[in-house]
Amino acid sequence: MSLNISAPVSDLPQAPLDLDAYFSRIAYTGSREVSVETLHGIVERHVLTIPFENLDPLMQRPVRLDSASIQQKLIHDRRGGYCFEQNGLLLLALETLGFEVRPLSARVKIGYPREQVTPRTHLIVRIELEGMSWLADVGVGGLSPTAALRLLTDEPQSTPHERRRIVKSGSLYYHQALLQGEWQDLYEMSLEEMPLIDREVANWFTSTHPGSRFRNLLMVSRAAPNGVRLTMLNDEFSIRDANGVAKKHPIGSKQEMLDLLAEHFGVNLSPDDPIVCPAVPWLAE
Repeated sequence: MSLNISAPVSDLPQAPLDLDAYFSRIAYTGSREVSVETLHGIVERHVLTIPFENLDPLMQRPVRLDSASIQQKLIHDRRGGYCFEQNGLLLLALETLGFEVRPLSARVKIGYPREQVTPRTHLIVRIELEGMSWLADVGVGGLSPTAALRLLTDEPQSTPHERRRIVKSGSLYYHQALLQGEWQDLYEMSLEEMPLIDREVANWFTSTHPGSRFRNLLMVSRAAPNGVRLTMLNDEFSIRDANGVAKKHPIGSKQEMLDLLAEHFGVNLSPDDPIVCPAVPWLAE
C-alpha cells in the first residue's frame, strides 16, 4: 500500500530568481561582478529595504520556502519575512550572480544565556570569495548586519551600523555585536550546512509551534541610513540612533500599528487582516 504524501519543498523544482526584479526591490544599482564590493552592496541594500517581520504566523498564514513563494512575497508583494525567507532570497541572488555560497545553520542567542541550548532555527549564508570565507545575514531581526563579515575570529569588523566580531569557544563560533559598549552574542554557529529539508523542519517549528517566539511576539524591523534602526516590538515602536539611544513610542491601536507598518516598513495590511498575538491581545478585538 502506498501513502499519498505531498513532496517536501526540497524535492520540488525551484523557480529561477528574477534578478532584475530583486535589484529593483532593494534599489541596488551597483556592480554585478563577483566581488567583495558587490557582496557588501547587496547586503546593505537588502537590510535597508526589506523588513524583518513575522506577521504571517500571527495571521495564521503558512510561511513557504520554495523560491517562487519567497520571490512573490518579498519582491512582488513588497512584504518582509524572517531568516529562512530573507537569507533564502539572498542565497538565491548570490548563487544566480555566480558567487560560491552555502547555507549554514545557527542557534539564536539574543535574549538567552550562552549556556542555554536554543533550537537550531536560524539560517545564514557563507560565501567563499577572493580566497577568504565570509558570512552574510540579512535575517536576524533588528540586528541584521549591513555588510558581510569575514570569517575571522577575535577581530572587530566595522559595518555601516554596529561593529561586529566572531569569537570561538571550543568548537563553536559566536557572532557578536557591540551594543552600548558591550559585546553581545547574537547566535552560535558550528558552521554546519543547513540544506533546504532542514530549513523546512525548522521553519515549521518557528511558524507553527505554540511556544515559538514567532507565534507569541510581533516583531518588525529595518535598518535605516546613518546607523539608525527602526523596530516594532509588540505594541511599541522605536527609533534607535547610531549611538544606541532609542526613542520609544507606545502604539495604542491597530490602525496606528498599520499606519506605522506602512510608513516605516513599507508593509501594507488591511484592517480586516486578523492578527493574533498573545503579547498584544487587543489586536484580535
